[in-house]
Amino acid sequence: MIYQKRLNVVILGMFAMFLCTSIKLNAQEFSVNTQNSSLLVYGTSNIHDWEIETENQSGVISLETANELQIKKLNFTVEVESLKSGKNGMDKNTYKALDTKKYKTIEFQLVSTEEITDLKDGNFKVKTKGDLKIAGVTKRISLDFNLNINEGTVKLVGEKSLKMTDYKVSPPTALLGTIKTGDEVTIKFNTILK
Repeated sequence: MIYQKRLNVVILGMFAMFLCTSIKLNAQEFSVNTQNSSLLVYGTSNIHDWEIETENQSGVISLETANELQIKKLNFTVEVESLKSGKNGMDKNTYKALDTKKYKTIEFQLVSTEEITDLKDGNFKVKTKGDLKIAGVTKRISLDFNLNINEGTVKLVGEKSLKMTDYKVSPPTALLGTIKTGDEVTIKFNTILK
């Protein structure tokens, strides 16, 4: 009788270990590869269009692929002062508008995955909702992107338009206000995670 109870406990323990091991094998976490990733911000002004590229971003995605793709975690952080336009004056105006003395980063945190469509061969169309924090203001946004999984690498490609004033950011100006940027910007990302 005691032997049977011990045997049952051992079998139950082995089953639990097998279950935990199989779950861990199916869930994987990938980190942003900054060197191979790009995040560009496009905008307009009353004189010409402009773009800024980030030089320093970080983030992780955690995927579970047991039966179907599930995103367990997704977050990104951009260091605001790593946003570079190639024009020193424009960069300074951008940092001032985003109040980088107080707010050093822009952050996105996944809240929910709304839909994942399997396009086959490791390609997926993903619709999510998440919290985007800019200059201390957090807003819930929808973020859609294409996701590709290939040989231990995850690639996210998408874009999102938003208004600076939604985040209480005054569109930057230059030359005593004679150059004014538009309120709407478009963020385009091509993010590689390994």
